[in-house]
Amino acid sequence: MARARLVETGPATAPAARAEAIALARRLPGLIVAAKQTAASVMHGVHGRRRAGTGETFWQFRPFISGEASARVDWRRSARDDRLYVREREWEAAHVVWIWVDRSPSMGFVSDLARAPKIDRALVLGLALADLLARGGERVGLIGLTRPTAARDIVERLALAMQAAADRDAGELPGGEPLGPRARAVLISDFLNEAGEVAACVERLSARGARGHLVTVADPVEEAFPFSGHTEFVDVDSRARLRVGHAESFRDDYLARLAAHRARIEQAARARGWSSLTHRTDRPASEALLALRMRLEGEGR
Repeated sequence: MARARLVETGPATAPAARAEAIALARRLPGLIVAAKQTAASVMHGVHGRRRAGTGETFWQFRPFISGEASARVDWRRSARDDRLYVREREWEAAHVVWIWVDRSPSMGFVSDLARAPKIDRALVLGLALADLLARGGERVGLIGLTRPTAARDIVERLALAMQAAADRDAGELPGGEPLGPRARAVLISDFLNEAGEVAACVERLSARGARGHLVTVADPVEEAFPFSGHTEFVDVDSRARLRVGHAESFRDDYLARLAAHRARIEQAARARGWSSLTHRTDRPASEALLALRMRLEGEGR
């Protein structure tokens, strides 16, 4: 018969947390390169809204309407026909996209089945998304860390901001006031905290009309629970350790609980018009980045 016993050990030491922060800071240059490569692998362009207005990208020619200012006439195009034409440009109103990457201890987990720790993949996704958006003219910021900007060196700026904040205690969810009505938010985390806490966070950030997306980063071991025999599970966020016998007997219950947890989070997102997707760290980062790009551009259209 399967047995489970919850025990407690000494508290996690601050030096261990600092060591992890230092190790992550050392990996940042490589993560910056990976983010830029991931962004480059995804087809991208200006996030146009496909309607006439002020902008720089050509949309279409249309016949000149009597009463319009003659300065609007495109004389080169009109010279090829017996009519006058006006060059219309695509409306490219920039939104503000706020990104938040979970840097709590649980994000440091990595199994032998994964390509990278969850935190590394989350940072690559966040930085690559920022690169794509800034290239399209969108202003991007990190919730609680930076002001929004569309600078060309957006990846380096955001990485430096996160590196500077590496010594701070990182919460499992973003704090701060509600975002503006035209703002978009992208929260990247393993979302292993209580589903009610995630729902409350989404409610708060979207109270003024902001829309957003939740990206759950998961290690393949967390998805499959491939454990058997006597196993000890360690909670990185507390002093608890769970010792079980015949771990395989807990698999079905674990998977059912995980599915119910994910369903509650997805329901909380949908209730505020947000989307939710899951990305496994044994899959290419470009898959999740492409999905995010399509959802953000779909909002614009």
